[in-house]
Amino acid sequence: MLDSIIDYFANISSLHRTIILVGGIAFFSLIESAVPLMSLNYKRWKHAGINIFFTLTTIIVNFFLAFILVKSSDWVVAHNFGIVQWLNLSTISVLIVGLLLLDFLGAWLAHWVQHHVTWMWKFHLIHHSDQNIDTTSANRHHPGESVIRFVFTIMATIVVGAPMWLVFLYQSMSVVLSQFNHANIILPSWIDKILVSVICTPNMHHVHHHYRMPYSDMNYGNIFSFWDRIFSTYTKVDNKKLNYGVDTHMNNTEVDNIGYMLKIPFLPYRNRIEYDEEEIL
Repeated sequence: MLDSIIDYFANISSLHRTIILVGGIAFFSLIESAVPLMSLNYKRWKHAGINIFFTLTTIIVNFFLAFILVKSSDWVVAHNFGIVQWLNLSTISVLIVGLLLLDFLGAWLAHWVQHHVTWMWKFHLIHHSDQNIDTTSANRHHPGESVIRFVFTIMATIVVGAPMWLVFLYQSMSVVLSQFNHANIILPSWIDKILVSVICTPNMHHVHHHYRMPYSDMNYGNIFSFWDRIFSTYTKVDNKKLNYGVDTHMNNTEVDNIGYMLKIPFLPYRNRIEYDEEEIL
């Protein structure tokens, strides 16, 4: 079983990776129609079109930089470099430890840094500018942010010493889990309680998309939920009281305009305000 998984992801084609991406969006969109968390008052197809545009730019960036990732992974394996290589772990341990570390370094830490380094935040806020969070929001990233995230993925691959099959498995899980935790769906509380002990659920991640701080600086997780607990960035609120977006860019003429959003990182910085939690929810 494990050998089959390794073989599949070691040789996964671009077509299969695309099917995972598109299939995830289609699957979670259907669930959103059945059990929505919020009744979003928006033009769904127009909203999806904007986010799909940014999905395509991410695919293009990743396509042109993919050879660097492959070369990096091949190098760490060939030179026995990186944590899982040094520890000489069994295959199942490489799978578990590798996924945990790739998620921490390539996703959680990358996400945290983008919120705390001003020039990176100016790219990342395009993701937060979405005022109607659904499964398509997962892929709403400025091309500049796609490059930043790619750099973190390469660094994580080198530090972890991840073989290519592990990197592709991690990226596939990351895509699907991101679509899941952005989806506008409500889970029964008992299911959410079980899942959120390990992975990020919509109930957990949607808090991160509240338009005001400090909530937008909480719940950074992508795949695994416990990084936020470990680093005291986990919080829980009544999601039905959330108001999506980012407080510096709440004008629809800005956040629904692809051309303007592409220019945002190069415009003068708008300072955010730290609000009192009692004032918000």
